[in-house]
Amino acid sequence: MTAVGVYDQIKKAFQDVIAPELHALRGDIRVIDSRIAGLDLKIDGVDARLTVKIDSLRTETVSMKAELIAEIRRVDVRIDGVDRELRTAVDVRERLAALEARRAS
Repeated sequence: MTAVGVYDQIKKAFQDVIAPELHALRGDIRVIDSRIAGLDLKIDGVDARLTVKIDSLRTETVSMKAELIAEIRRVDVRIDGVDRELRTAVDVRERLAALEARRAS
């Protein structure tokens, strides 16, 4: 009978002390689960907004890159034109110097 008495005491202690604590923990876990679900939704919203922003920035960057390349090509064409004009000017100057040298002799 002593063994049954100890068993009953342990059972009663479990029911009186541990079982209510387990029940309270289950409630806390449910609250935490619902908060996590809310955070998941917020994170999904932030992720969607960031994706839109990143896509927008990517599009803007590609556009700016295309503009920059076009401007570089335009400047390159102008430099080629100035280079041709400079070569022509040097050639004319050399010819003029040669003519002046012949005339002076």
